[in-house]
Amino acid sequence: MPHGVCPVIPAQWCRKEMQVHGKIDFSHPSPDIMHAVISGAWQMDSKLLSPAATLLSRLESNPRIKRLILDANGLAGWDTSFLTFIRTITKECRKRDVGLEIKGLPEGVSRLLHLASVVPEQKDSHQKKKRQPFIYVVGESAVLFATATVQMIDFIGEATLSCWNFLLGKARFRRIDLLLFIEECGAESLPIVTLISVLVGLILAFVGAVQLKLFGAQIYVANLVAIAMAREMGALMTGIIMSGRIGAAYAAQLGTMQVNEEIDALKTMGISPMEFLVLPRLFAMMLMMPLLTLYSDLLGIMGGAIVGVGMMDITVVQYLTQTQATLDLTNISLGIAKAGIYAIIIALSGCMRGMQSGRSAAAVGEATTSAVVTAIVGIIVTDGIFAVLCDALGI
Repeated sequence: MPHGVCPVIPAQWCRKEMQVHGKIDFSHPSPDIMHAVISGAWQMDSKLLSPAATLLSRLESNPRIKRLILDANGLAGWDTSFLTFIRTITKECRKRDVGLEIKGLPEGVSRLLHLASVVPEQKDSHQKKKRQPFIYVVGESAVLFATATVQMIDFIGEATLSCWNFLLGKARFRRIDLLLFIEECGAESLPIVTLISVLVGLILAFVGAVQLKLFGAQIYVANLVAIAMAREMGALMTGIIMSGRIGAAYAAQLGTMQVNEEIDALKTMGISPMEFLVLPRLFAMMLMMPLLTLYSDLLGIMGGAIVGVGMMDITVVQYLTQTQATLDLTNISLGIAKAGIYAIIIALSGCMRGMQSGRSAAAVGEATTSAVVTAIVGIIVTDGIFAVLCDALGI
């Protein structure tokens, strides 16, 4: 080869030759302390098995070691293999009750280790669950139910105290938040409430007309639709819609804040999350639900009119006259009262599940689902209680 001419060598060969493989140098400042100095490049293509295995074998062979110092200031390069090594050593030291001190970790490694420790690893997630005895399952379910009941009562109590502080002028929350939630619960919910209410009115008219036709009493379709919408279906369907739309949104919002530790930050600053986050959402629902219920009643009656006037040979005047004769203040007030209680159930269910959410994306999804289920079950149970009370009172 002529003097002064460099040979052409592939770039990857050069990198492999220049790369210093990862290694560990050990020393013992005292019999119970082991000092390990990490150097070189700890990457997938490096021969890392020997140093890592050496460190673990030294821990196993020397039970007198009570403290391990890892010095990573000489680390030249790293990838996920180095993270796996650190996690393995951390678990091994914890298992053997050995104090671990790590120095000189790169910032990226520290961040990834922190992210890995945020969500704890599920134990035996790959193993098949063993079937527990029936008594054990019943007992565990009873304990979980009792715990959930206590948590629910505690949350309702805190919400009640926050409302009392609001009446005394001591509650702290932003008025702009209340206005935004009112817009979300009210104006933005009108399209879906409109669609469902009209369809419910149509369905009630069709079902009633099939039976009333047998007696030639088609004109009473107006009475059936008006009473059903005002007393039951208006508030019930609006409540179910708002459970799926607003209750789920509340749970997702607060659950995400729980994941991002925003709720913890509010507590650190001395701001009550119950007052700052829950009260505006609760008040917005309580203000908008009765109005949406009245709106739903009106559209349901209009949907019934489409069937009655269009298919039953009933004139518009006859339909309106029958509706006016049937509806009274008692029926309308009963529906509005139900709507107010449904609003409290929906808001508290969404906020409670959001505040109880875990700190992961999966936990937020579970909290959202649980909020919708809790709200709908609460609405149905409350409606049944109303039916029993109304029957007992003769309303």
